[in-house]
Amino acid sequence: MQWEKDAEQAVAKVPFFVRKRVQKRVETEAQQAGADKVTMEHVAACRQHYLHHQEDEMQGFTVESCFGQSGCPNRIGTGKDLTKRLETLLRAHNLKKFMQGRVSGPLKLHHEFRVTLADCPNSCSRPQIVDIGLISASLPRLSDAPCSECGDCLAACKEEAITLAGPEPGPQFDWQRCLACGQCARVCPTGTITQGLTGYRILLGGKLGRHPQFGQELSGIFCAETTLAIIDTCLAHFKAENSQGERFGDVLNRTGFAFLVPYTLKTA
Repeated sequence: MQWEKDAEQAVAKVPFFVRKRVQKRVETEAQQAGADKVTMEHVAACRQHYLHHQEDEMQGFTVESCFGQSGCPNRIGTGKDLTKRLETLLRAHNLKKFMQGRVSGPLKLHHEFRVTLADCPNSCSRPQIVDIGLISASLPRLSDAPCSECGDCLAACKEEAITLAGPEPGPQFDWQRCLACGQCARVCPTGTITQGLTGYRILLGGKLGRHPQFGQELSGIFCAETTLAIIDTCLAHFKAENSQGERFGDVLNRTGFAFLVPYTLKTA
């Protein structure tokens, strides 16, 4: 749907974590009014609705992702699209009804449980500052193919996590620096570096607001099924320990992470 420039500029100023939803709601407002173009009048009507009826717009959770699947060259192919499965899992926990029983007064947008998926470590979707953030990851692995010492992997690695040690034993990895972006395997012409363990990094308890904090990362890279199991466990813990509608990060600050045994927090 077409937008008038001033309406487009107004919505561009909306906080990023609700911008997509606001854009969709404004377009719905325009369509219901029989318009073929979004104007400031539609933006203003939507703004008033959001200010006074936020709870009506909420489903208790949001699942967002980056533009990786639209052709981003940095995207790590995990072979899975978790978005729909995440939405199904979150919906089963009926978080809106749960929060209505914990919050005094009407729900606001910041009461929603937020999950974000990033398809590479560039993290354009900001997984560090939501309740649960997922980052696609692919560790490099050495094959039996000899290294030609071309240096393509060195040029591709922005973290300078690779050194060349001759054709034998080949490239060596500094795992403290490696972000599992998969770029070295992608550019290796000899197949010496291939794609190894692939899955998701998991960050828990990030948030903005008056007391912002980054999510804490679990140690390891997890397959899709384990990732969903961890999130299910986190949601159960959130509901069991939440007393006044606080964010997941606040719950974790109070309770710690012992409930996630045998998963451990990343220390480096």
